[in-house]
Amino acid sequence: MFEIMPIERRSYRMRPFDPFREMQEMQRAFWGNTDVATSFRTDISETSDGYKLEAELPGFKKEDIKVDIDDETLTIKAEHSESKDEQNDEGEYVRRERYYGSYQRSFNVSEIDVEGITAAYENGILTLNMPKKAPVKPESRHLEIL
Repeated sequence: MFEIMPIERRSYRMRPFDPFREMQEMQRAFWGNTDVATSFRTDISETSDGYKLEAELPGFKKEDIKVDIDDETLTIKAEHSESKDEQNDEGEYVRRERYYGSYQRSFNVSEIDVEGITAAYENGILTLNMPKKAPVKPESRHLEIL
């Protein structure tokens, strides 16, 4: 019995040594292709009264997105699943595809008034407007000496 092993096609001509390329090839050999996006892009900008967070979530429905606040952590989760079935006249599958995608990011909101956060989702962009907490002024007191 013998095994059929795939041959990695490499160019064996002389190339200058590049340690970064060698590390990337070693990482790919160990972990596989890690170029797949596992997160979504976000832009955070400061406004006059707080912060504006814009998260790119194209292809998701509003129902697929969940925003949770637990203690001082805001978590955005987006999950999407889709199934496409095509059958011929006999009921046999001609094509059957399934897709599942899940993304999640967390943010520290310790300086945010979490009760005032508003969210909107339009054209694949989730926008969160997050007001800053009001600065706490130190309370001054006068003590009577007994």
